[in-house]
Amino acid sequence: MGGEDSVEQIEKLKQMVDASSNIVFFGGAGVSTESGIPDFRSVDGLYNQKYAYPPETILSHSFYRRNPEEFYRFYRDKMLYLSARPNAAHRKLAAWEKEGKLKAVITQNIDGMHQAAGSKKVLELHGSVLRNYCEDCGKFFDVEYILHSEGVPICNKCGGPIKPDVVLYEEGLDTRIVSEAVNYIRNADVLIIGGTSLAVYPAAGLIDDYRGNKLVLINKTPTMRDSLADLIVQGSIGEILDRL
Repeated sequence: MGGEDSVEQIEKLKQMVDASSNIVFFGGAGVSTESGIPDFRSVDGLYNQKYAYPPETILSHSFYRRNPEEFYRFYRDKMLYLSARPNAAHRKLAAWEKEGKLKAVITQNIDGMHQAAGSKKVLELHGSVLRNYCEDCGKFFDVEYILHSEGVPICNKCGGPIKPDVVLYEEGLDTRIVSEAVNYIRNADVLIIGGTSLAVYPAAGLIDDYRGNKLVLINKTPTMRDSLADLIVQGSIGEILDRL
């Protein structure tokens, strides 16, 4: 829906948003890439020179257990972007929430950008790099502690290993967060999905819980679930939301 159609699509989206006070937003990696946080699946040239395994393997529970040093080498190098700042999409969603229009942000991202922009109700399906905990005593550690440690970070209280509070491949999602997300989606008037290919399950399956007739997909490229959408707007999510 690019080119000459985009103005018309954005106008339709604006009408939906203006008329609603029960919007839910579901977002993926494309929301963060506009803040300069790369999608780890888009492997760059340096990656292949530095790592012997694909990202999905390194970011798996079994790899973390088997080779935590290599896990943390990749994690510090590729998953922590502490200088990144919220973009227009994050800011618009936070503004809608403040105005009482948006009820929740459901995100697959682990960077904390929505909260940094001011969003209060953020359901993080895959956890957050900003939270880390000792696997033995449960003590909390911030992201700076991880960034400035070497090898496998160790708890300064009990000496146990520290694990990021992120959902690795092979790990299940937090059922409490999933059920809360399902509840928001089921009750939403407008469901806006942006910056995700809707290919990663079980998170992508949440779209099936929407019961309304204002399902909006905002993406730079087509997704596997485009046929379900009531409105498709193709392009940069930050630029599109900024025009509303």
